[in-house]
Amino acid sequence: MTKVLYVEDEPFLGQIVKESLESRLFQVIMITDGNEALSAFQIHQPDICVLDVMLPGKDGYSIGQEIRKINPLIPIIYVTAKVQTDDLVKGFESGGNDYLRKPFSMEELIIRINNLLNITQQREKNNFKEILRIGAIEFNTQRFELKINGQIRKLSHREAELLNILYQNRNRTTLRKEILLKLWGDDSFFNSRNLDVYITKLREYLREDPSIEIITIKGVGYNFIS
Repeated sequence: MTKVLYVEDEPFLGQIVKESLESRLFQVIMITDGNEALSAFQIHQPDICVLDVMLPGKDGYSIGQEIRKINPLIPIIYVTAKVQTDDLVKGFESGGNDYLRKPFSMEELIIRINNLLNITQQREKNNFKEILRIGAIEFNTQRFELKINGQIRKLSHREAELLNILYQNRNRTTLRKEILLKLWGDDSFFNSRNLDVYITKLREYLREDPSIEIITIKGVGYNFIS
């Protein structure tokens, strides 16, 4: 049974989500105080975390960062009523794999949970190497780091997953829709714009090695050359 750590301080919403997930055979550990979340994570060792951002005691972003230090690969979904782009970016920089805005439907939450679990399981199944050498750049897939000319650049979890997908499909076209479905669970316009931002970031990181290119195939996807 899949274990979900769910941190939410709104009791009415929390109970609805908890019961809905349990009706679909998830085991839910629900915490209402941010200060108790890390301890619950260490005790119960969940398969995925769903963290509200605004919490008493400690905010969801801080909890996510602490969890990432313990388990770099655990899937994390942030839930928030905030709608600003800066908040979205902060969520991903804090180790989030996905970001769900309130109000949300249970169907959407479950789709996103299952999508992230599938990505994690596929990663384990493929037994990805910890260190990948991409041209002159060293990519640590577990620590989400690039080593470039002796300098370490930390990637967000989403950036690392995107780079991994592109690298695994190197020298052939990776469909844009395929990336969106793997990383976000849907190919909405909003997620498509996020993908554009992440592609731009990766190009910036990799430009130190001119032999590496991320070529856009307009309307189709990307070709990663290394």
